Amino acid sequence: MTDHIQMTRRSILAGAAFASAVAPLVTANFAQAEEPPAKMKPADLSTLPRRKVELIKPPFVHEHTQKAEGGPKVVEFTLTIEEKKMIVDDQGTEIHAMTFNGSVPGPLMVVHQDDYVELTLINPETNTLQHNIDFHAATGALGGGALTVVNPGEKTILRFKATKAGVFVYHCAPPGMVPWHVTSGMNGAIMVLPRDGLDDGQGHPLTYDRVYYVGEQDFYVPKDEAGKYKKYESVGDAYADTLEVMRTLTPSHIVFNGAVGALTGENALKAAVGEKVLIVHSQANRDTRPHLIGGHGNFVWATGKFNNIPDRDQETWFIPGGTAGAAFYTFEQPGIYAYVNHNLIEAFELGAAAHFTVTGDWNDDLMTSVLASSGS
Repeated sequence: MTDHIQMTRRSILAGAAFASAVAPLVTANFAQAEEPPAKMKPADLSTLPRRKVELIKPPFVHEHTQKAEGGPKVVEFTLTIEEKKMIVDDQGTEIHAMTFNGSVPGPLMVVHQDDYVELTLINPETNTLQHNIDFHAATGALGGGALTVVNPGEKTILRFKATKAGVFVYHCAPPGMVPWHVTSGMNGAIMVLPRDGLDDGQGHPLTYDRVYYVGEQDFYVPKDEAGKYKKYESVGDAYADTLEVMRTLTPSHIVFNGAVGALTGENALKAAVGEKVLIVHSQANRDTRPHLIGGHGNFVWATGKFNNIPDRDQETWFIPGGTAGAAFYTFEQPGIYAYVNHNLIEAFELGAAAHFTVTGDWNDDLMTSVLASSGS
């Protein structure tokens, strides 16, 4: 191990000690969770089929069936933690990101209700920090956070039963340092579909042609005395200044999928007139207000839980911080649609915006120009 990595780890450990001192309740909860009461005998899973899934980078989602085929399964996923520098805007602003599988957000995982999620979490030796994972979809042990603490060079395997249908956040939550890891990009989402698939709340099935995952991220990048964003050699070097900015509760950037413009231009999301699209949207830390300019949420689970009756025909929906939501829309007109956080300052000034590029034929009955702009 290089001297630089050793020094970085010592810096982080010192920061962790300070964070733990100011967050005794969180630390105490971890300590309690590490000593659980006597365990009930787990279900015999030896007869269940297993399915190994290769995760892919958001906004795309791995192949899956919308209705469950057969009974419950053990679905195997692997997440490898990667600490890396990332550029978050066209000005070259850097962050020392903490990621699952190298992307912000981490990949969307898809299972069905009553399946078992079996996650292998790997923290390579090349990293400098301790990490873990908290699934909002899981029950007990701080969402698995108390059972998955891994130091560099270690891996762990967590299994939990997906008992609740919906979309849920997952994120890193190490003792005393939770907000720093989450706001450094270490979060994602899992979708637990009902075994019979989605419906409109009145028994009519809803099937989607495409599904996209939008992860909204708030970053807190320090500035120097001249107002320029600072750069740091290591994550440890950035820690103290980043924490100071975080405590202002004022993000420097609020972006979709890791960077300003990550889902615009050549990276715009694609659809066609008549296609039914499911948009999964998560925000692990702050409230958000998704809005599709020129379209609607035909069916919206704003807090993401599929056993609840969806709202219909929404213009804007509210997703509380620490939650994932889902919206279902059938595109009716071609063109460019902006998908934004409708706090428009956050969308246009800080970066929380994406585009859909939709192909197909225009329907004059839905909209037409009666009089083109002209002089008086």
